Amino acid sequence: MNLIDVHCHLNHALFKDDLEPVLERAKKAGLKAIVCSGVNPVSNKEVLELAKKYPFIKACLGIYPIDALGLAENEFGLPRQPVPINLDEEFRFIEKNKNNIIGIGEIGMDFHWADKEKTYAQQAENFRKIIRFAIKVKKPIVIHTRKAELECIDILEQEVHGEIPVDLHCFSGKKALIKRAAALGYYFSVPPNIIRSHSFQELVKIVDLRQLLTETDAPYLSPYTEQRNEPAFVVETIKKMAEIKRLTNEEVAEAIWKNYEKVFEQKNSG
Repeated sequence: MNLIDVHCHLNHALFKDDLEPVLERAKKAGLKAIVCSGVNPVSNKEVLELAKKYPFIKACLGIYPIDALGLAENEFGLPRQPVPINLDEEFRFIEKNKNNIIGIGEIGMDFHWADKEKTYAQQAENFRKIIRFAIKVKKPIVIHTRKAELECIDILEQEVHGEIPVDLHCFSGKKALIKRAAALGYYFSVPPNIIRSHSFQELVKIVDLRQLLTETDAPYLSPYTEQRNEPAFVVETIKKMAEIKRLTNEEVAEAIWKNYEKVFEQKNSG
């Protein structure tokens, strides 16, 4: 099987001491590529270095909504961003490295860590600017929507118009919103904790297999309690998807791989 993790954070401190064994376990599990996502200027540089060192890792450079506001000073494990990100400066950096990356993400909006009333206007403005930049450089986008699912879909619908692929990472919106986003042609990447998440199971039931992807968000969202998540665990997502869709693991894995190639234009990956 050709497996893919389209979204994780291998530059996290929890991988500092054993990244190579993590990558070996991923390869042994059947992964042919891992997409590592940045969240701010420092982490974007780290992700590029990882991709340079390990061709197995693909780079996705991002501007996380909380980091963009300079509100991520309490982050553990990833580079901290205590001041607002200069978007134009980061756009220049990403554009300079556009041939070394396969996507822009993670980006989006977040009203879990930030107060909606106080930050909506700035988050929406930032999000629109980043989407327009991604369209300019012709890269797919990976979207963070925590507690901001409706707001993100509204803006995506107004800005994207089918010009670039959209992947909704770990989407937790209601059924009607899932159907709306699917009708817009967006993709949904599903983490391994689907094995115990009713909402992700419902999403997989609703969305056509041709619009699903697998991710881990490692080290977060592990399928196993008290255990760090890692790319090899996408196998658990495949198994659960296969069970829900009443297909074989191989059939699901093949479809997901084709979706990855289509979204990220990785015709020769693996």
